[in-house]
Amino acid sequence: MSAAQGARQADEQPQDPRVGTTVVHRRYVSYAEAHYAGDLVDGAWGLALFGDVATEMCIRTDGDEGLFASYAEVQFRGPVRAGDVVEARGVLVAVGRRSRRIDFELLVVARGEQGASRESAARMLEQPVVATSATGTVVVP
Repeated sequence: MSAAQGARQADEQPQDPRVGTTVVHRRYVSYAEAHYAGDLVDGAWGLALFGDVATEMCIRTDGDEGLFASYAEVQFRGPVRAGDVVEARGVLVAVGRRSRRIDFELLVVARGEQGASRESAARMLEQPVVATSATGTVVVP
């Protein structure tokens, strides 16, 4: 087999069927999570949610909790506040021999209505707000 044929054959190998697997967790952001003025929540709180999503991803795809190795391209793009409902989403984008690369987004899907006539007022957002995005690498045995 020539090098060109080998390269073509490698390109034609089917993509790992686990690629595209998606895990979604939703959570209400309690007022106990707020650390800053305006009831803001620190960015590390969202990264912890990504860890939970990655754990479920590894269990689903590999039957093991796996270990988080690194984050890349972490971007804090919008606020998360107490009273919000967020969705932590992970999509498996690459599978190596032991490593898995996951793209993450933390979306605000509902927001408390600060300053409303009722303290408990809240609304679902027509368009979710991307609060955090990142790429993470996990390893499995």
